[in-house]
Amino acid sequence: MADDLALLLRRAGFGPTSSELAAAKTAGYDATVATLTAPTAPDVGALLSPMPVLEPDPLAGLSNPTDGQRAKASVERWEQTKRITQWWLDRLTVADHQTREKLWFFWHGHWATSVRKVIRPQLMFLQHRSLRSSLDFAVMAHKMITDPALVYWLDGQTNTRDAPNENLGRELMELFMLGIGRYTERDVKAAGRALTGWKIDYDGARTFFSPATHDAGKKNILGVTKNFDAHSLVDFLLKQDRCPAYIAERLWFRYASSTEPLPKSTRDSMVHAFPNSASMLRKLFADEAFLASAGTLVKQPTEWFVGAMRQLGLRPGELSDDMLDYSLNGLERLGQLPFAPPSVEGWPAGAEWLTVGAAHARLNFAGRIAQLVPAQRLTPEGMAHILTIDTWTNRTYAALKATTDPQRLLTLGLASPEYLVT
Repeated sequence: MADDLALLLRRAGFGPTSSELAAAKTAGYDATVATLTAPTAPDVGALLSPMPVLEPDPLAGLSNPTDGQRAKASVERWEQTKRITQWWLDRLTVADHQTREKLWFFWHGHWATSVRKVIRPQLMFLQHRSLRSSLDFAVMAHKMITDPALVYWLDGQTNTRDAPNENLGRELMELFMLGIGRYTERDVKAAGRALTGWKIDYDGARTFFSPATHDAGKKNILGVTKNFDAHSLVDFLLKQDRCPAYIAERLWFRYASSTEPLPKSTRDSMVHAFPNSASMLRKLFADEAFLASAGTLVKQPTEWFVGAMRQLGLRPGELSDDMLDYSLNGLERLGQLPFAPPSVEGWPAGAEWLTVGAAHARLNFAGRIAQLVPAQRLTPEGMAHILTIDTWTNRTYAALKATTDPQRLLTLGLASPEYLVT
């Protein structure tokens, strides 16, 4: 039971503290699942990290900015991006409702949108707030289909009846709602027509509908002919049997196993809870297949960093400017900087985080984190308690026992396979 609870807390959140694991052991597995997926108490921890308010985009209202204004705006935009990224990492660290926070991080990777193309952090932060407004996938899908950051990311603002663009329609079916191979190229073209007419008001950080550029003709999608537009298309896809099954598979991929397929019985149980993603997770966590997946997932870099912050009593929001820059650069070197997924497919999973280059970068990063912790006497057993590691392998234990410097010991613990693989 203790191992099951440790697995649950590691997968459901960003790394449990020893006190959280002790409380879960007292409550028991079923009660812990219920509390994680449907918390009733207010999130007191999250109050320590209130949402920032971003100033308007530095080029807002300028129809023909100079080169100097553009250069200055680029610097200001990066500072704004740093600000919301630091806030989010801090929020993930201090929040009590860890499962909800991790779900919102999951959805960021699902509706993968990057500030590197969107450029304006105001649009990225607006998308973030939209995702936070509901854990109901149906509500989320309707918000995202006209979200200005996602529309811009997939070139939806150029999609008109005279020059239809298929990018958003393709990804809506392939990556967001149905999965690969569940549609034809004809369906993609028709979906692109359905999504025409949405434009972006950059200064106002919003989208608006332009009837003059929308294709109001009939479209045949997945065998149904109708005057589809953006929202009726989303409603139609939500009713496809494949949609809830696909979302269940994506949750399994990130929370249970990136190598083994989702068992049919587990999928059916999760589908029954669709479209509430927290309820789908509750079904997953209560399933024997989830418990049997122990040792098959590799922590994503953000999970690893935030977990270390939580367990060592540190806060990203209180880092020095130098350490913040190092941390953001470190996450980028490891391949996962929030608000900047590499593509519309989101981030990789599993063994792809275990490259030689990543191991070297993680070891250096761990060393810098260890320097933030006041020097103290530390043993391998004591560190296992702090990092909520069940046990060390003989090989790791031998390496740890040979180390007398406490910061070096912590560095090795944070970079160990036992800490990285859940």
